Amino acid sequence: MIESIRSNAVPDTSGLFVLLATLWGASFVAIEIGLHHFPPLLFAALRYDVAGVLVLAYALHSVDRWRPRGRAEWLQTGVTALFVFAAYHALLYLGEQHVSGAVAAVVISLSPILTAGFGSALAVDDPLQPLGAVGFLVGIAGVVVVVQPEPGTALSSSLVGVLLVFCAGTSFALGSVLTRPLDTGLPVQTKQAWAMLLGAAILHVGSLARGESVLAIEWTGTAIASLAYLTLASGVVAFLLYFELLERLGPTELNLVGYLEPVVATVVAWFVLGSVVDGTTLLGFVVIFAGFALIKRDLLHRLSGGQLARLRR
Repeated sequence: MIESIRSNAVPDTSGLFVLLATLWGASFVAIEIGLHHFPPLLFAALRYDVAGVLVLAYALHSVDRWRPRGRAEWLQTGVTALFVFAAYHALLYLGEQHVSGAVAAVVISLSPILTAGFGSALAVDDPLQPLGAVGFLVGIAGVVVVVQPEPGTALSSSLVGVLLVFCAGTSFALGSVLTRPLDTGLPVQTKQAWAMLLGAAILHVGSLARGESVLAIEWTGTAIASLAYLTLASGVVAFLLYFELLERLGPTELNLVGYLEPVVATVVAWFVLGSVVDGTTLLGFVVIFAGFALIKRDLLHRLSGGQLARLRR
């Protein structure tokens, strides 16, 4: 599988992009299913225990530096572990105890907007222009549409779930921005492997602090299938695709995968669980994407022009 991803047998970038979105979009539903059998933080920790070891094995095979060296490289890896793997997944899994995987995917689609906002605030990216600032507010409004707040429901289970998932997306976006000034040239495979392992260790600490126990796991066929999918397909294979696309597209264009994931999650939830996302949630997703389009209008214009050029050939 590793070699086929990198070989000329899979030359179509758009195909890899759709495959990555499919693997990651379906993961929201796999988490929703697995949470019926696993304590949330322990579930996330076990996933990255195994995925981290496998990606580290790939790093040993594919790059000449299999571990970070020096304070700067460990700092970069540690920031990724804390924000992108530990905090993001802890909050996401806790949130999905209260909302469906499809709704979680819609809320997480706000991450590229939050990334642009943090990048501007921390002077990592260009400052948001007035229209971009409007786009940021529009994206936040999209989450409000998904929440559907009503008087007297401030502590409703669904609201708590959406807020937890929103904080998960915030953590992912902040971690993505904080690591940019820390870029040390460490191979991305090595950084991701160690970040997974360190993130898993942090998740285990959090799991113990919450009183979670391995004895609470229900080792059913469904539980094993959910963990296997999240570890192998959504973890190892998806990250190998991510590495390849990162080289081909760069991080900005690759962020667009987040807008295909909710579509996949909705379809998978309907096919596997019979769940249907309501119209208000879909409207919230459209509003979130509109906010992103205002912020990244130049990127979308460039991409649409490139697609048209390819179609004319």
